[in-house]
Amino acid sequence: MATEVKVPTLGESVTEATVGELLKKVGDAVAVDEPIISLETDKVAVEAPSPVAGTIKEFKVDVGDTVEVNAVIAVIEEGDAPAKSSGDSDDAPKADKPDADVEKAAPAQAKEATDGDSSQTLSPAVRRAVLEHGVDPSTIKGTGKDGRLTKEDVIAAAEAKKSGGSKPAESTSAPAAAAGERREERVKMTRMRQTIAKRLKGAQDNAALLTTFNDVDMSAVMEARGKYKDMFAKKHDIRLGFMGFFAKAACLALKDVPAVNAYIEGDEIVYHDYVDISVAVSAPNGLVVPVIRDAQDKGFAQIEKDIADFGKRAKDGTLTMDDMKGGTFTISNGGVFGSLMSTPIINPPQSAVLGLHRIEDRPVVVNGEIVIRPMMYIALSYDHRLIDGREAVTALKIIKEAIEDPTRMLIDL
Repeated sequence: MATEVKVPTLGESVTEATVGELLKKVGDAVAVDEPIISLETDKVAVEAPSPVAGTIKEFKVDVGDTVEVNAVIAVIEEGDAPAKSSGDSDDAPKADKPDADVEKAAPAQAKEATDGDSSQTLSPAVRRAVLEHGVDPSTIKGTGKDGRLTKEDVIAAAEAKKSGGSKPAESTSAPAAAAGERREERVKMTRMRQTIAKRLKGAQDNAALLTTFNDVDMSAVMEARGKYKDMFAKKHDIRLGFMGFFAKAACLALKDVPAVNAYIEGDEIVYHDYVDISVAVSAPNGLVVPVIRDAQDKGFAQIEKDIADFGKRAKDGTLTMDDMKGGTFTISNGGVFGSLMSTPIINPPQSAVLGLHRIEDRPVVVNGEIVIRPMMYIALSYDHRLIDGREAVTALKIIKEAIEDPTRMLIDL
């Protein structure tokens, strides 16, 4: 009996996706709920699972195709799949586990390939194969559409590595350009990157953007972290970071200046009595903004756990649409990449975003004397259609004062 595999529900207001990778081949055996196709949506990569156990009879789509929700993408022949022969190349790499040293090195290799300046993006299945086989994806030439790396490319490279590099040249990186040769490469934008571009440009076109700046003395927060970080980690099993402090400080500011936590919808202003903070996180395919819900009711430990979980799942490609739905205010930390100052762009339909930057020792005047303090520039970009300059400056000043005197966050000042 043949069973159709359809595009699953992708999330609120998301009606279509792009086929990122075929995770199986025609004739492969699949188990119930085993992923067979990787789909790229506007925000996340999702995998379409097989609804039954059986053998893949046919794929109705190819890599790069655009598919709508509930469209048929594959056909599975139900029943026991024929046993594979002992010489089947698919079994060999799965049977041999990489040695400990390679296994430890693989995550760093996968991170280097996705975090660097390369145009290469890795689907969840490819990332798993990279980690499993301990190969460096940056040294492999992709054979997929637009030069994308496939799981088969990774397996072939692993086999070549085991056999002492006797694999033909097509599974290795392309030869370096001759001296003085000028080269260029065209790579199709992923659906996520297209959406990021559209949303950011839309924010500039539709909102009256303005940015106000301040600087923060981080001495008190750094002293608190240094004093309590070991006890905090022991009790809560999570590292005490800076984002927890800024999230709680933002909650204070948004409570006192509710317009910064609101947004425009048609000819109405929507105010919120809760704070859902979108946290900008780097993922292999671009920037994503999962949401810490009801941040005003959460403690430092839970906020830090939420952020750590989002960061891990962003790199693994396992964030869901629900993780990024909503949000009333955004915090973006460019300081982790070394940024000294920036003008962040709001995340529509939100009306404001807080930008954090790197901490550096600078001379400042305190009580009439020049002293060296760890300082950070902070920026608040806002939609001037809704938020007046006085409100924006006041909100940023509240955040500054709460960070410079964290006791304010404990006694709600």
